[in-house]
Amino acid sequence: MGNSSRHSSISLAVILVFAFLLLNADLGSCGCFKRIFSFGDSITDTGNFAYISRNSPPSPPSVPPYGETYFHRPTGRASDGRLIIDFYAQALGLPLLPPSIPEEKTGKFPTGANFAVFGAIALNPTYFMSRYNFSLQRGCLDEQLASFKKVLARLSYSNYATSATKSLLSESLVVFGEIGGNDYNFWFFDHTHSRDTAKEYIPDVIARIGAGVQEVINLGAKTVLVPGNFPIGCVPVYLSGNKSYTSTDYDQYGCLKWFNAFSQMHNQLLKQEITKLKSQNPGVRIIYGDYYGAFMEFVKNPSRNGIDKPLVACCGGDGPYGTGHLCDQNAKVCPDPSRFANWDQIHMTEKAYNVIANGVVNGPYADIPLLQAC
Repeated sequence: MGNSSRHSSISLAVILVFAFLLLNADLGSCGCFKRIFSFGDSITDTGNFAYISRNSPPSPPSVPPYGETYFHRPTGRASDGRLIIDFYAQALGLPLLPPSIPEEKTGKFPTGANFAVFGAIALNPTYFMSRYNFSLQRGCLDEQLASFKKVLARLSYSNYATSATKSLLSESLVVFGEIGGNDYNFWFFDHTHSRDTAKEYIPDVIARIGAGVQEVINLGAKTVLVPGNFPIGCVPVYLSGNKSYTSTDYDQYGCLKWFNAFSQMHNQLLKQEITKLKSQNPGVRIIYGDYYGAFMEFVKNPSRNGIDKPLVACCGGDGPYGTGHLCDQNAKVCPDPSRFANWDQIHMTEKAYNVIANGVVNGPYADIPLLQAC
């Protein structure tokens, strides 16, 4: 055999070995983190609420047209397709994050788990009951953290808060929210009370989020993403439910100023809390995700992002904001959700979530872009 033939054979063998290793590699091994753990509400829930309510009459987001764009069936995600957390996983080379509750007692969750629940609140339900006789019961942050600790103990084959769990969490990404929006949403949707009351408990919501972040850091987390809240004054359900005939109540984009100022108040206090947490936890990357700024890109520059009507819902009705009917099998649905930022009057489309996720993964909508946090 000549030298050229021998070299060709060696090169081919190397290529075949490399290809075999690549095809059989763990998806997470090529990324920044080995796993993701996430908490939150319907912005993040990938199926927990759908499992909890499986024995009840089917309702959103467990019915068509939810999931039609990517999965071609409802998966429990409150969108037409993938959520922000799904895009984080794909960008980091990991499988889509499974909901924790269906396999909480037996699941191994090798690449992480999602503890978020549709409708979840940051504060404990007793907070609202004791102060306002106002009942909010679904999937609070306390419950999610308790479930997380059980899963963590099983994954590390030890009690949580040990060297094994700390090691496991040190190579994981923790996505802490978005959460807190429902603590306000439920109040704002009850129009029998003054909207100003919600301002009174912003500091308590922020304090609970901060305590939760510190809790996962104490368990061993080294990278925690903490997203802020969206500009609710640009959300169709708020625009239709709080219609004003006073032009000064709206900004130049058609959003309600008061509600956006409320979201900004929450986010400003959250950023202050994160600054405090950073000073108390040197060596831990605590990243602020600017979901407010990322969403405002659709509002300010819709055509640049391929959006036709940023303040109109794709699914739900014929009103000026695409509202008037629940998003379900009987709802009117736009022909192309990728041209809309809002999906069902409250939640966003896969297109919007994709662009927001990209802004956090690559910048500029994170003080440390995720790919730089590796």
